[in-house]
Amino acid sequence: MDGILISSLGSVERSWTKWSQSRGIDPAYAMTLVHGRRAIETVAALRPDLDSEAELKVIEDIEIADNEELSVLPGVMDLLAELPTNRWTVVTSATVRLARVRLAQAGIPVPERLVTAESVSRGKPDPAPYLAGAAILGFAPEECVVFEDAASGTKAGRAAGCTVIATTFSHPIEQLEDAHYLIEDVTGVRAKALPGDEGVVLSFRLLED
Repeated sequence: MDGILISSLGSVERSWTKWSQSRGIDPAYAMTLVHGRRAIETVAALRPDLDSEAELKVIEDIEIADNEELSVLPGVMDLLAELPTNRWTVVTSATVRLARVRLAQAGIPVPERLVTAESVSRGKPDPAPYLAGAAILGFAPEECVVFEDAASGTKAGRAAGCTVIATTFSHPIEQLEDAHYLIEDVTGVRAKALPGDEGVVLSFRLLED
């Protein structure tokens, strides 16, 4: 979701900075852990002495209250308009409440079923989220394409057996080594549904060296 469909990077960093400062944690260190991971696992790593469920609610409320500078990323609406609604979903580390609020605020069509932090017992980089996403769509993981922007997500997609396309929107290329392909963003990515529900063909331009 974040970094592929929308950008809420400012909100994420402001929210985690606020939470970190209130819990006696160096915000710069916290930022090295938060991206692409479930908040409950990040909280547990940063402050294992606290009640992770209670802290999850605190950080979720902070993030939902901060929707400044939320934007749809380039090429997203064009790509989604070409994808059959039963052929894509969102696999995010955000909670279901935060994910649905963020997508609605951005004007992104929300899939009927999506994978959120509550959907799995282990978050990215574990493959469980993408295995759940493939199951929702009714396809084998190796038939699925994952779009990701973070190291934990590319690792999860590769471990699940999916083809992974990473954007370089928010993270350095050297952190995306588990991706099969690199693109700048989804601008220019095209989807063509084959007749008879045979599948979808994706075309895109690789990131130039």
